[in-house]
Amino acid sequence: MPSDIPTAPILGIPVARLTLDQARDEVGRLLDQPGPALLCYVNAHSANLAATEPAYHRVLRDADLVLNDGSGMAMAARWHGTPFPTNLNGTDFTPEVLRLAADRELSVFFLGGRDEVGVLAAARLADRIPGLRSAGSLPGYFSAADGPAVAARIKASGAGVLVVGMGNPRQELWLARHLPATGVRLGVAVGAFLDFASGRTSRAPSWMRRTGVEWLFRLCREPRRLFRRYVLGNPLFLVRVARERVRSARRPQDSLAPAREPMAPAPTHHVDVVRRTDERPVDPRSGRLPHAASGDGRREDL
Repeated sequence: MPSDIPTAPILGIPVARLTLDQARDEVGRLLDQPGPALLCYVNAHSANLAATEPAYHRVLRDADLVLNDGSGMAMAARWHGTPFPTNLNGTDFTPEVLRLAADRELSVFFLGGRDEVGVLAAARLADRIPGLRSAGSLPGYFSAADGPAVAARIKASGAGVLVVGMGNPRQELWLARHLPATGVRLGVAVGAFLDFASGRTSRAPSWMRRTGVEWLFRLCREPRRLFRRYVLGNPLFLVRVARERVRSARRPQDSLAPAREPMAPAPTHHVDVVRRTDERPVDPRSGRLPHAASGDGRREDL
């Protein structure tokens, strides 16, 4: 992410602190470049996953733009003293990305969902966004071995933007590996956006979205699938953020500790050698190894 973008560090992930207009401008900048660039959204659930999956954490940390999604992220940023100006969740902001693509006459490929979800989403979005062109779509259920073929199919379509909705962390990991082979300028990891856009899944009422409890609506509709994510995951996320906040508050105290005295320089005629603990010391008088030995003396390659 460019260094001039203000961020909130949430569990080691630099999440952009942008207004809606600033986020639009940044996406426009990415679309005006040859790419490929990666846009991700982070909510409490994905931050929890990244905390235990290093590969996923690296993808989010190194993405070109990471936007905040949901009330959990808003609370975490406030605790850090770096509040987000607005909620830039994927379901609401991705249509803005598609409008910017349409303005630049860039076609969009939709990857994700089951069966014809991508086709339905493309058709419904085209009704809402003037000038939006679909370059094609594919379901998101395929094997890892098929990844290169899927990327080749996307490249052949000539798409400028790739929207991927295959769930966390699969969609981000797939994009990190295959995005360069797709030939697009921008890849966007969108989670359940395609299900909402296709009409297969209903969103919460507007008042629930405004008050930050859309997660509760989803939990009531799919309790078995989402119980662990929300009922257990949300408190776990807040605990992790609280620990991070405590650690960051302690760091300035480290600078108040007395400085250690510098070590005296070694004599110029002497060479220090770092020795493994299982090696036998050389007798400084004779230059020979002592008779009592321990270890086999073999060298280990790291």
